[in-house]
Amino acid sequence: MTSLDQLDLAPIQIVAEKYLSDKLQPGHRLYIADRMESYARVLQNIVSGNITDPFSRSLVLWDEELFFEVHEILEHVWLHSEGAAKLILQAMIRAAGMYVQLDRDNIKGATSMAAKAVEAFEHNRNEVPDILNLDLLLKKLRNIDPIPPKLSENIS
Repeated sequence: MTSLDQLDLAPIQIVAEKYLSDKLQPGHRLYIADRMESYARVLQNIVSGNITDPFSRSLVLWDEELFFEVHEILEHVWLHSEGAAKLILQAMIRAAGMYVQLDRDNIKGATSMAAKAVEAFEHNRNEVPDILNLDLLLKKLRNIDPIPPKLSENIS
């Protein structure tokens, strides 16, 4: 598996251009273009910040509102974790899932994801990495706030 800092966007760009050359609805074109710009910013931030920790990388993805990708990067770590660390990773995955569900207009699903994330974060508060602004995230999750908080500001 290629790490993010070694990833070349060229193959992704080739696939994106293939789809963009097909007859697509304008909304789909915008979606692909937006994703490509977001991926480029994420990679730039990760490389320039020398961010190697998967949790920190997930926060960079989060700030670009790439919530499905947050799930993907954290799931690999979660599978090999134990105890409170595993529960915190699962809570972050669920927090990202809330925004995926909101994007799909699934309020019931978003509310369920948020409640489970809040519970896990609250029960494991002392184990949450200091880089995460937990109070801000909890406030957004409790209110099912459709505007996600920026979370990568404390990464050094």
